[in-house]
Amino acid sequence: MILSVEQVTIGSRQKKLVQNVSLAIQKGEWFALVGQSGSGKSILSQAVGQMLAPGLNVEGNIFFNGQNVLELSKKEMRTVRGRKLSYIFQDYQGSFTPFRTIGQHLDEYQKAHGIHSPQARMAGVREALQSVGLSEELAGRYPFELSGGQLQRVSIATALLLAPDLVIADEITTALDSVSGNQILELLARRQQETGCAILFITHDWRHVRRYADRIAVMKEGEIIESGGKHRILDHPQHLYTKQLIKAAPVLDHRLPSGLQEEGKA
Repeated sequence: MILSVEQVTIGSRQKKLVQNVSLAIQKGEWFALVGQSGSGKSILSQAVGQMLAPGLNVEGNIFFNGQNVLELSKKEMRTVRGRKLSYIFQDYQGSFTPFRTIGQHLDEYQKAHGIHSPQARMAGVREALQSVGLSEELAGRYPFELSGGQLQRVSIATALLLAPDLVIADEITTALDSVSGNQILELLARRQQETGCAILFITHDWRHVRRYADRIAVMKEGEIIESGGKHRILDHPQHLYTKQLIKAAPVLDHRLPSGLQEEGKA
């Protein structure tokens, strides 16, 4: 078991944002947490990495690789986050400092997690870019010189750079056009197969859930109302809310060009 969330409630004194949520993610699986905006998906994922905004409190237990992350110090959690647990965010542009090159970002990420050899970090930068279909030449460019699709690829490369056990992907295609978004998910799926990591995929898009997920949990107003294997949820939903969401979802057109899009066109 990679992640076990047990009866977790998150909120402030005024309002509960997540209530009595439990879920479990196995090694190597793609777990989709689905719901409309404001349902509590992202807040739950932030609690896993101790990344909640000030003023929010967590009750319950969150076990990652057997450790209760709620009992770890901030220093201990920083060691876990990035090396064993990593994030890919919707706001990929906000993940980059504009006056640092892509190579410097990747280098600093490795240095922050204990890779002290400059030669090893340089090799890591090359391998990271190659792993997501980008040229090594992009290491010398600044974030504003890359397209949105290229930056999101770099985000994936960064998240998988140190071979984490779990990647939390939070609405990672929302800011991209449909073609680039589909290619990003194909890339993430390929990298998952290569590394064996588990993925917590946070989304409101049932088209992508249908294509990639192994298991699904549906959130509404801070609670998980239904969970199970993909085919059970999609073919035999039990809750009215789930039925309505699936019925309203458009069909995803997978007729994309073969392979990854060439560098500079993403």
